Amino acid sequence: MSSNVPDPETIAGLQQDLTARWHREDPSVRTEESFLQLVEENHLRNFTLWHHEDDARREDKGFEFVYHAKRAIDRNNQERNDFIEKMDKYLYSLFGDGFPEGIPMNSETPGSIIDRLSIMALKQFHMQEEVDRTDVSEEHIAKCIHKLSVIKQQIIDLRAALKNLLGDCEAGRRGFRVYFQFKMYNDPELNPALYKQS
Repeated sequence: MSSNVPDPETIAGLQQDLTARWHREDPSVRTEESFLQLVEENHLRNFTLWHHEDDARREDKGFEFVYHAKRAIDRNNQERNDFIEKMDKYLYSLFGDGFPEGIPMNSETPGSIIDRLSIMALKQFHMQEEVDRTDVSEEHIAKCIHKLSVIKQQIIDLRAALKNLLGDCEAGRRGFRVYFQFKMYNDPELNPALYKQS
């Protein structure tokens, strides 16, 4: 692949580094390189979503706490999808704003794979935390060690899938389209539960 095409190893490494750093300090986007900045923005949304999802399951905190967590989840999820689309648009333009007629179109976009790698980086970090716990049974740790090995293999497979897809796109053997999520439930003009209120 040419130097212009993002390296999946760099992307996955950045996501894992950010996950560890953001558990030590307040999360913020620092990367200035344009595509990696989009990767970092997407990962920030997944990082934030992960912790809001934890909050939304806190039955001890009461209705209002859970309500605010759910609203934060909706907001972050919309932003997460927006950054998937931005990554895909960036890559689409990198490959010349179009692919040769008749080549196969990949059903999963590079941005979607990068988003999945982001989630897997979070899973790996949190599963490692479970493996390192000293207040649980050996059975719990053994289960988590197995899950961690599966997660690591999934990351390897996703990195390879992304590398192959980007290489095929660059060579003109395969392409992708920029798919828009069109999240209807967030749009007051498209969600019947919202527009029927007025």
